[in-house]
Parts: sequence; structure tokens; C-alpha cells
Amino acid sequence: MEHVRLGSSGLRVSAIVLGCMSYGDPSRGSHGWTLPEEQSRPFIRQALEAGITTFDTADVYSDGTSEEFVGRALKDMAPREEVVIATKVHGRMHPGPHGAGLSRVHIMQAIDASLRRLGTDHVDLYQIHRFDPTVPVEETMEALHDVVKAGKARYLGASSMYAWQLAQLQYTADLGGWTRFVSMQDQYNLLMREEEREMHPFCLDQGVGVIPWSPLARGRVTRPWGTTTSRTQTDEFGATLYHQQEAADRAIVDAVASVAEARGVPMAQVALAWVRQQPAVTAPIVGATKPEHLTDAIASVEITLEPDELAALAAPYVPQHPEGF
Repeated sequence: MEHVRLGSSGLRVSAIVLGCMSYGDPSRGSHGWTLPEEQSRPFIRQALEAGITTFDTADVYSDGTSEEFVGRALKDMAPREEVVIATKVHGRMHPGPHGAGLSRVHIMQAIDASLRRLGTDHVDLYQIHRFDPTVPVEETMEALHDVVKAGKARYLGASSMYAWQLAQLQYTADLGGWTRFVSMQDQYNLLMREEEREMHPFCLDQGVGVIPWSPLARGRVTRPWGTTTSRTQTDEFGATLYHQQEAADRAIVDAVASVAEARGVPMAQVALAWVRQQPAVTAPIVGATKPEHLTDAIASVEITLEPDELAALAAPYVPQHPEGF
């Protein structure tokens, strides 16, 4: 497995990142399709054996149990210095005015709670899960800087916001002499390409690595149009996505199927290869609840799409409103 530099930072991540929202107590939170601990562990082991060293989770996933499962598995399966652990802060973790968001109070509470659940003294990448308009950006950036200086996080990342908001945060960090973000985790796939307009050019200009979430559009570009799964039937957040341009989306899925058939590979490999070949992308974040999910993700690293294939996949796209923030 290739390892790539995350933006202009010194942090190197595996070319495929294992997204761990799929692992957590299904009775906790709103992800009823998640895998309990014993069913999760084989996927983490499969990833490690394939050379995937980077694991992305969040405190809010399954009410903290994702961090617990991932932390225990990695402690049992790999030396701490050989893996990159990424988690996130912002979502509501307890009642009250400081139970969510990006205030200094919540950030300081959240990082300590995440470290306890993960069973480690630091995370490699600490990400803000969303932008918080209710807190001064100076407060957020100074608090995050203090987390880094305390040795509780090595690098900082952001996720899913407008480009002007990321710019505001970055330049606030510069003015305060605080730690900048090295990564942007945004929604980016063949069905949702609005980040190409401003976010990705800004990230390229500023040396910010892009690690997209949902690079397979919640699986929609991996199977014939209209096919459902147990996740599509229970994924509340996913149900809000990909309804703006259904005719164009169907044409894109058909194009993926055509390229995949011509190459004799699964659709998932083609769709992931397309994401990986986009200029701003460092490494896609891929979830896995079946062994073939990881097999396809790993195989996609070896695929280089030709210009005519890239053009055929991109051609049906129709502009739409950004979503998923």
C-alpha cells in the first residue's frame, strides 16, 4: 500500500483510509447499520494486513463506541507508532450548553474523552467535524492550538464547510500564530462534485490535503441504479443526499458500469480510481462492512483511468447545491 503526504505537512497517510463510522454499537446513536465490536475487528485486521495504516473515526459515531472499538482493535493488532488515528470534534456528546460545538470548553472536554475511548495519549489528526458559527473563530483556533501544544494531537484537520469558512479559520490561525489545518475532509464523489469550484482550488493553493468522505456516494456508484441495501434503508443522514439531479446521477452510474464492464472490474474500483486521480485528493476514506469493500478499495489503487474514461465518467454531471454540511 502506497503512503502519501497529507497536503504540505509531514504526515503520511495510506492511499486508502479506513472510515470507521461503520463500527460501533448499533443500539447507540443513529447508525443502526453499524457492526458490533466482534464483527468489526476482522475488517480492521484485513485493512492492516493490506497495508492500510490510517483510520478515521469521530466522537459522535455511535455515541463514542466507534472510538472504543477502533482503539481496542488497534491496540491489539498494531504498534501505536505504525498507525495514524484520526478523530473529530463538534457533534453533541452530552446535554447542556457545552455538550457540542467548537467552544474552548467543549474542545477541551472532547479531546480528553476521545483519548480515553481510543486508549491512546494522542491522536495523529484531530478534525473539526463541521464549522461552528456560534463561536468566535479565534476561540476555536486557539483552543485547537493548545490541544496540539499539549501533545494531545499531532495535526489538525477540518471537514465539510464552505471554502470561505476554511479560509477564515486558516488566516485566523496565521494571525494568532496558531496551528493551521493540514487537511479537509469533504464530501466528494462522481455524484457530488461541487467542491471542485472553490474548496479544492483553495486546498491546492494552500497545501491542504483532501481526504474525501463518501467517495462512493453511499454505495450508489457501486451497483446498478435503484439497488437498495440494509444501509440505504436505515441510514438517516444518507437518505438526505443525492436527490437533486437523479437523471444525471443515473447517467453517471451507467457510465461507471460501462467503464467497469469494459475493464472487467467491479464498479467500486472504477469510481474510487476516479476520485483518487483528481488533483486535490490525497486519499479517499472508505467504509467497509463486507470483505469485498476493502478488496475493491485496495485494488483501486492499481487502476489508472485513461483520459477518455475520465471524460466519460465526468460528462453527465449537472451542477447542484452543495450538501452534507
